[in-house]
Amino acid sequence: MRGRAIRFCLVLWSAGVLSFLCLPVIAVLPISFSASSFLNYPLPGLSLHWYETVLQPYPWMFALKNSLIIGSSATTISVVLGTLASYGLTSGKFAGKQIVLALLISPMVIPVVIVGLGLYFFLNRIGLFGTYTGLVIGHTVLALPFVVMTVTATMQGFDRSLVRASASLGSRPLSTFFQITLPLIAPGVISGAIFAFSTSFDEVVVALFVSAPSQLTLPRQIFSELRDQIDPAIIAIAALLICVSICLMTAVEFLKKRSARLTQAVR
Repeated sequence: MRGRAIRFCLVLWSAGVLSFLCLPVIAVLPISFSASSFLNYPLPGLSLHWYETVLQPYPWMFALKNSLIIGSSATTISVVLGTLASYGLTSGKFAGKQIVLALLISPMVIPVVIVGLGLYFFLNRIGLFGTYTGLVIGHTVLALPFVVMTVTATMQGFDRSLVRASASLGSRPLSTFFQITLPLIAPGVISGAIFAFSTSFDEVVVALFVSAPSQLTLPRQIFSELRDQIDPAIIAIAALLICVSICLMTAVEFLKKRSARLTQAVR
């Protein structure tokens, strides 16, 4: 009886916390369907005008296209580098391993303003300031720690006897990695890719430091609209991003469960 009461209180507390976090967001979403040009209640009428506005080629869709290109590029680079780094950190034994890991995940703990300022001076020195390449590098720096942490956690539960068995049968290390290791750690790699893309797609501080005015990204456009003018178009694009975020988090949870099932099956 006592255990049931504790579980009930825990569920009630969790529901209260989730409501506290979600209800303010849910409360403003109907304004995206408002016929008014201002953020006000009650709604004077219903309209899809603001969704039509954000679907125009410029500036919202132009910013979205840039964010998708930059996010995809940064995710690809960070997944490749992060997976290789995690494999080396969990497989090899060398002095200074913890220092290397700390350096790799340092952009996750250092204030993003400091990271953005450092990238500004670095990219300006090598001539990549105000370029898409520089922006991709900046987003990769921020996304890489998430890939390293996710893949490293997956590699910790990886059964290395499978690698030894493959080597004993004459398989080369590269073939073993692509045919045995990578399929088993794929859920962790994909989860890291999702987190990396989300980090890049949502980044505004680094974009303000290292991008030119013409290199508009979606978070930067939202920031500009909030600074210069506030209209329901911001809520409309926010509603679309919330739907994308929900889909991404659902995919992450699915991959976690799939990874757990694969680990149990191998063991």
